[in-house]
Amino acid sequence: MDTYSMSFGSGFGKNTSRISQDLKASRFFSAIMGDPGQLTEANDLVSRLGKRRTKAREHKPRIAIVGAGLAGLRCAGILLERDEFEVTLIEGRDRIGGRVHQIKLPGSDHVVDCGPNWIHGTEDNPILDIAASAQIPLSRWDENTYIYDEDGGLLAQSDSDIYSTMMWDIVQDAFAYSSKNSPNISVEASLWDFFCEQVKKRIPDTKPDFERKRNFILQMAEMWGAFVGSPVYTQSLKFFWLEECIEGENLFCAGTYQKILQIIAQPALDNAKIMYSTVVSKVKTTDDKGSKLTLTTTGGETLQFDEVVFTAPLGWLKKHPQAFSPALPKEMTQSINSIGYGCLEKVYISFPQAYWLKPDSRGRVVTGFCQWLSPKYPSDTNPEKWNQEVVELGSLPEGTGHPTLLFYTYGDQSRYITEQVAKLGSKEKQNTFLDDFFRPYYSRLPHYDASSPDCQPLCFFATNWVHDELAGCGSYCNFQVGLEQGDKDIATMRQGLPERGLWFAGEHTAPYVALGTATGAYWSGESVGHRIKATYGFKNKEEA
Repeated sequence: MDTYSMSFGSGFGKNTSRISQDLKASRFFSAIMGDPGQLTEANDLVSRLGKRRTKAREHKPRIAIVGAGLAGLRCAGILLERDEFEVTLIEGRDRIGGRVHQIKLPGSDHVVDCGPNWIHGTEDNPILDIAASAQIPLSRWDENTYIYDEDGGLLAQSDSDIYSTMMWDIVQDAFAYSSKNSPNISVEASLWDFFCEQVKKRIPDTKPDFERKRNFILQMAEMWGAFVGSPVYTQSLKFFWLEECIEGENLFCAGTYQKILQIIAQPALDNAKIMYSTVVSKVKTTDDKGSKLTLTTTGGETLQFDEVVFTAPLGWLKKHPQAFSPALPKEMTQSINSIGYGCLEKVYISFPQAYWLKPDSRGRVVTGFCQWLSPKYPSDTNPEKWNQEVVELGSLPEGTGHPTLLFYTYGDQSRYITEQVAKLGSKEKQNTFLDDFFRPYYSRLPHYDASSPDCQPLCFFATNWVHDELAGCGSYCNFQVGLEQGDKDIATMRQGLPERGLWFAGEHTAPYVALGTATGAYWSGESVGHRIKATYGFKNKEEA
């Protein structure tokens, strides 16, 4: 979930909601709140294992954390609070952070995020707290909506606002409908089906020009794909409620995630052993009798630990079931394979000046988000009429703004663009392709002048997570048509296999309200860290 500056009312603050109850259980609230007697049923096994492991312990417990993304780093931070564990982070890359990564745009001083750009929700969000403590600039844009129709014309602001409001009202109603009726909704029902039904109700046949208006709302609905990385046609309506975010605004991290990552990583950087450029190929687990777990790396190294926390992305787990010996239980394998995995990419295009912030002949500027719906005009480069969405970075606050356009792509468009770029050998050819593809859209922004040097791109950068093996060849978890027990699948992965010393963490094991987000990854690592401490009879920092 990495786009949109909209606010979502998830209702997780209501004590009786499913999301509220799940948040308390999955974040191991009993440990955090200093009440170890209130263990959830899911953690009863941990409590029993704690007695066995406490008796069997003859040394400082050795914990392996596979993956040094936010989940692994936060888990390490919890385990290292009181020097009770020997923690080893095993990271396949030559850096920490996983999908939280920044690069400097070619030929410039502008640093941008390759992964998460957003902080999803402002209510009880630890990532927001970290950003605030580090005084990292955040951005919120006004509620104006800038939309280009299929012929490339910029709609009047009043029309854009009407259509946008209706579209987001339908999304909110879909959340409520899914949450209330999930058990009775067909597994084949999609969010698209809900939209088609709703536009007919909201724009009846008696309305003037009703067909065009309905079509416009449906074109806007397709932009949901840029939120989860998969088309709206495949979004499960039955489990759409699992896409809800933490309450409050979604804020753009104008200062990037760089300092956030450093703060979360510091305990591990100071006190853990970190093995870089080391890929785990085999995890041999055991029973609950205290035997060691054995990890084998692609380099042939064999390592032994008392517990293993596996934070590899969901896509990696899907592709490597053979990595676990003995094989994962059927229920776990089904859960891993049932949850969808998105394909969300970014293309940054930087210019000498943010020309779109200058008024055009009609006094129009574009700030924040802009969308081009089902464009018919670039038939040579975009025959599929993929929608385009951009967030402009020129209006970011406190000295963080720079003249750059950030395009979000997903699904088939992401796969097409990344494949074409990969085929082109030279950077010059790659840039030419990207410019040819995106010029039909940025050239329609206010004050564009093809003869002006200010409107000529200086550099391009395109992410390629879909071909990144360590990212699982994708982005984040989502919930697709055909899913039968999405909430139970998440809970199964979240619980892990503690009786075998094997734990799972990552955005796909987060509380429901934070699935697919950086906050979710952080919370998941925090939860596993607390559970392992309880397993060994150690108190957490707050209790101590």
